[in-house]
Amino acid sequence: MGNRRTKFIKDSVIAYDNRHHSTLYFNISKYNESVQTGKSRYDKFAEARQYASDIKNHVISALPEYLEQFEENIKARGAEVLWARDSSEALGHIEKVLLENSAHLVVKSKSMISEEIRFNEHCQKLGIEALETDLGEFIVQTDGQKPYHILTPAMHKSKEDVADLFHRKFGTPADSSPADIAAYVRNFLREKFIHADVGVTGANFLVADTGSICLTENEGNGLMTISFPRIHIVLAGIERVIPSIRHIPFFWQWLGVHGTGQNISAYNTLISGPRQPGEIDGPEKMVVILLDNGRSEVYNDPDVREALKCIRCGACLNACPVYQHIGGYTYGSTYTGPIGSVLTPFLSGFKEFGHLSEASTLCGRCSDVCPVKIPLHDLLLLNRQRNVAQHGSGLLWRAGMKAFVFTFGKRERVDLFNGKFKRRLARIAGNPLGKGKHTPRFADRSFSRNWKLQNL
Repeated sequence: MGNRRTKFIKDSVIAYDNRHHSTLYFNISKYNESVQTGKSRYDKFAEARQYASDIKNHVISALPEYLEQFEENIKARGAEVLWARDSSEALGHIEKVLLENSAHLVVKSKSMISEEIRFNEHCQKLGIEALETDLGEFIVQTDGQKPYHILTPAMHKSKEDVADLFHRKFGTPADSSPADIAAYVRNFLREKFIHADVGVTGANFLVADTGSICLTENEGNGLMTISFPRIHIVLAGIERVIPSIRHIPFFWQWLGVHGTGQNISAYNTLISGPRQPGEIDGPEKMVVILLDNGRSEVYNDPDVREALKCIRCGACLNACPVYQHIGGYTYGSTYTGPIGSVLTPFLSGFKEFGHLSEASTLCGRCSDVCPVKIPLHDLLLLNRQRNVAQHGSGLLWRAGMKAFVFTFGKRERVDLFNGKFKRRLARIAGNPLGKGKHTPRFADRSFSRNWKLQNL
């Protein structure tokens, strides 16, 4: 935990990079304005939020049954379903499919699961090209980076940053507009889609009663990813299941409102298996990989089970004052912000990521904006308690806190030393508030000492 924690503190200095902070604040503000407008279109917003929470609570309470129902129904339509206990097993399944089908080029639509299991890195080891087709993902992949935000991968980049990146990498004009860049990427990817051997997508939802994969997007790249390649691989966490197709229209709209403020995303697709006899398009083979990777641990823990309700809208990240200042890369994990700080210790271990629960003011804004009513700030506090119980808080920290409590327990002890000694001690201790803020200077005499001297 020490190395990760130290890296977190070191990376958090990005909060004092004014240009980076301005770009992040501008982009988040735009999203928050749009989301607020979207929410205002609901006459009974509180009732809709409760409905979404109730459906997800019901799913989590009967998760094994709904997963089995989904598996049975999609297999009946010709899809292959593979279960993966962890990232290694998921990559093993994927590698087998890619090698058996002599794949050379894989096109991907946005998938946080693929980031979680490090899909791109594994393909690189196999000598297989894996290309992101979501514009934001394409931008960060081109720059050798990871997604910055679970919904908006390139949120940390301004339009000038992207124009400069494409000028350096592809020779496009340095003053290219966003429309120019989008047109270039569209033309670049078109040939890739046509020649791709395998298409990889995530799944916004898994529909149990029809055995369907639901995708919602704004660029159409998801549709292209499943339409051209001969093989379609779906990567989904086991928590993504929804009971019935009847619930999908609501959740598509609910996700759109909380993610971008839209009534609904531009492209919404249901896939219920590979190409059927008589159909003229779609993949010949479809493989669905259902990933556990620590989710069963969350499911089996009644105190944190609600975290599995998350629909990956990104609202809690945009609301979090800590995320707004330190950004996505500081977390060092696939899932960032409040929901990432709750889930990552279970997915990747408390020893390495237990400290993430401290990246919160516990202000409760994340819980207030969550569309499915996950009590995120309560879960963050619970993670803090568990992290201390499992790994302690460090001998130096405990000794320091005991000394603090003892000293400040009585005014006489505080006044025992003069201001000069206190200032020297403060210099030795260092600045606990971080760069850009400073601890107040200790006066030569305390207020109580001055009071006594004046009233002798």
